[in-house]
Amino acid sequence: MATEKSGAADGMRYAPKGKPAPVVKPGEFVFAAAALEHGHIYGQCNGLVEAGGALKWVYDPDPAKVAEFQKSFPQAKPARSLDEILDDPEVRLLAAAAVPCERGPLGCRAMRAGKDYFTDKTPFTSFEQLAEARRTVAETGRKYMVYYSERLHVECAMFAGELIARGAIGRVIHMLGLGPHRLGKPESRPPWFFQKAKYGGILCDIGSHQCEQFLHYTGNTEAKVAMARVANFAHPEFPELEDFGEAAVVGANGASFYFRVDWFTPKGLRTWGDGRTLILGTDGYIELRKYVDIGTSRMGDQLFLVNDEGERHLSLHGQVGYRFFGDLILDCLHRTEKAMTQAHAFKAAELCLQAQATADAARGAA
Repeated sequence: MATEKSGAADGMRYAPKGKPAPVVKPGEFVFAAAALEHGHIYGQCNGLVEAGGALKWVYDPDPAKVAEFQKSFPQAKPARSLDEILDDPEVRLLAAAAVPCERGPLGCRAMRAGKDYFTDKTPFTSFEQLAEARRTVAETGRKYMVYYSERLHVECAMFAGELIARGAIGRVIHMLGLGPHRLGKPESRPPWFFQKAKYGGILCDIGSHQCEQFLHYTGNTEAKVAMARVANFAHPEFPELEDFGEAAVVGANGASFYFRVDWFTPKGLRTWGDGRTLILGTDGYIELRKYVDIGTSRMGDQLFLVNDEGERHLSLHGQVGYRFFGDLILDCLHRTEKAMTQAHAFKAAELCLQAQATADAARGAA
């Protein structure tokens, strides 16, 4: 299964491509794309198209964004408005990567129009948006799914979940998550990237990936934030930017987690971030080197497993695929929850909001 990692220099355009593995017949699952503010929309749509989804429409108020999107997805017809998409009875799901503070309201609008919704992370920037989405899901019966790409679109991360489910390291009791990113040239970033009310804060934004992984790998459905901190260490010209964040979380089953996210990836690294996850179990441990294996010629998707049977290194690029997207399509068609439960998607969002709120409170008291 040949796969390709796209967006090696800039995580904002991280959009893996894998071998197509359709789960539906042509035209059986029609979806649309809108709100092209973040490059993750390319990864979202890649995954759905490879799983057999038919991308019918694209809409953004900026024609340049639409024209650029069509270079990758020429089958998508430009819509005159978002309403043209939402009024189309063929469209089952709306994929979107809006400005973070607009993702929640857009999702509620889509669900009230009878569509399932698939948004880039972070799905919300406030507890009020999360509460409204929960109400709307309950009222409409539609799905509000989230592109937590650091697990869902990384082969070694997906395989780690399989190993844990098989009992390869026993019960997970602790995790360490590292999520460094490259800021790049500030002028390449949209204005909202530097406005905290719009991006939500670093723990809310890229910290959402970390919170989702903790819940998934440890099997927790509840957790609390024990500590959280944010800072702007090196970018005084952007006073609302948080370039560093850290948090400690404890799950209801006793498993704990420390994670760090930042914008300090140096220029010398050949990819946008040396993302890693270490998972300790009662019978062994797993290390994931997601995007690069520094000091070697290997790129990402490296998994290291140590347990009573010995030491193993698995290079998983092109070996696992991205089954989440096919499962999501089938969930939308059959109203099941194989890809991800709604409760899990919302709990991960709630946890990152709690971490951000804790850090903001501590910063305000300092």
